[in-house]
Amino acid sequence: MTTLTGSFTVQMTPAEALPGADGRFDLVKTWTGGLEGTSHGLMLTAGDPASGSAGYIASETFEGAIDGRRGTVALQQLGIMDAGEPVLHYVLAPGSGTGELEGATGTLVIGTIDEDGVHQVTLELS
Repeated sequence: MTTLTGSFTVQMTPAEALPGADGRFDLVKTWTGGLEGTSHGLMLTAGDPASGSAGYIASETFEGAIDGRRGTVALQQLGIMDAGEPVLHYVLAPGSGTGELEGATGTLVIGTIDEDGVHQVTLELS
């Protein structure tokens, strides 16, 4: 197991709603550090974030290098907030890697989110 650190910035653009979701956002992330590249994807939301209870799912395709290995891999997230308490699952989807990332799996943890919107992450790469 390899532990990497990095960060990303994200641009989220509201998009046409889809059945089964309250909201939809297209996203683009720029990654730096142990993950160098960009990802493109979408997020679907439900619930009432203002009350502290909501959830989202997101899927994105990362293209670039992870620990110097180049290729693409799908990243998937499930986030919930219940009574203001967040829980996040963020993984490299098994079987989705290409190039030197073929077979890559792992779990991402989002640490702090800086005032300028930069998300600090740790990746446990298997």
